[in-house]
Amino acid sequence: MSSINSTIQRLTLISPESTCNTDLAKGPWAFDKGAPSYGPGASEADATPASTPKQGDIPAEYREASDEELTARILAAKETLGERLVILGHFYQRDEVVKFADFVGDSFQLANAALTREEAEYIVFCGVHFMAETADILSADRQKVILPNLAAGCSMADMADESSVEECWEQLMDLYGNEKTPEGLAPVIPVTYMNCSAALKAFVGKHGGIVCTSSNATTVLEWAFERGQRVLFFPDQHLGRNTAKAMGVPLEQMPMWNPNKPLGGNDAQTLLDSRVILWHGFCSVHRRFNTKQIDKARIDFPGVQVIVHPECPMEVVDAADAAGSTDYIRKAVAAAPAGSTFAIGTEVNMVNRLAAEYPQHHIFCLDPVICPCSTMYRIHPGYLAWVLEALVRGEVLNQIVVAPEVAADARVALDRMLAARP
Repeated sequence: MSSINSTIQRLTLISPESTCNTDLAKGPWAFDKGAPSYGPGASEADATPASTPKQGDIPAEYREASDEELTARILAAKETLGERLVILGHFYQRDEVVKFADFVGDSFQLANAALTREEAEYIVFCGVHFMAETADILSADRQKVILPNLAAGCSMADMADESSVEECWEQLMDLYGNEKTPEGLAPVIPVTYMNCSAALKAFVGKHGGIVCTSSNATTVLEWAFERGQRVLFFPDQHLGRNTAKAMGVPLEQMPMWNPNKPLGGNDAQTLLDSRVILWHGFCSVHRRFNTKQIDKARIDFPGVQVIVHPECPMEVVDAADAAGSTDYIRKAVAAAPAGSTFAIGTEVNMVNRLAAEYPQHHIFCLDPVICPCSTMYRIHPGYLAWVLEALVRGEVLNQIVVAPEVAADARVALDRMLAARP
């Protein structure tokens, strides 16, 4: 099976409507000029904050090199750097980059994987900005974390910024007060998804909260309910709603918080009656999936198993056979008997890779239009070669550094998450 990148190149020529944006066929450096943007892909229509990092040009030799030349240069740099280097590749990363990774996984798996390579001086994270920040928080002081393209951000993470969450918290404290119940429950416990900035992980750490991943969200909410009357969950509304609903929390007790409105667009009584306050954020990749796609998959392939990520809308999760993290999806496919058919609702690079890895199954993406994660797609072999050859010269480019005071509070929240195992 060809890579998503080569498939997009081909479809752009013969069937442009099969891709969400024909600009995906261009190199990411075409979008590293001018105003910051997420670039073409699933989140291209999302509002881009002024604080969005901008990469800028890389030398022409990396933009103009052939795939074969870039491969040779990356492998040569890896060999020269040896154990001083570890490359991390996210599940959603393009194959042309993942093939150079020492570890492949989700954001937290990769941050933990880096900890097993204590001898590595350089951690090159082929993912997005919040992932590199987490790796910097968890890594040793002597280790340097590098993001090959600074423009590889995350639109979901950007939907909850520090000032908006602080303002939300102040309004909630004015409404609830900060006194605990006789049973010792706080009025509200903040819970943030891993997909957020280091500043928000630090906010949670300072206010008695915790970080969650898609694989341990239920355990984390149980942890929070043992300590608080209700939860403020950000930035992904869908993961929060799907998880709490499965735990028996009624939908009417899960109001949405719109940061652009007083009390998040709610009346005081609604917030007083709430159990989970959901932030108005989402993943643009997983929001693309819908029940019509599931209906079509069941008609076209009787007996198909539909598995989706819990960042998908509630009606999609309800209509699927199962929902779980990227690692859950991977394990479900690996454990299935030969000849199984899977329709998978998650990022297309991962689905494409699963199909290639398990040819005994029929595996396809629920979304028929190839539309990868815009920001993950900003990482390209050209950027990887650029930062690796700089390391060979003794020059560190695109280092991600979390301020010590932020890292300390964020580490508290991450350690709480590590202790809350499913």
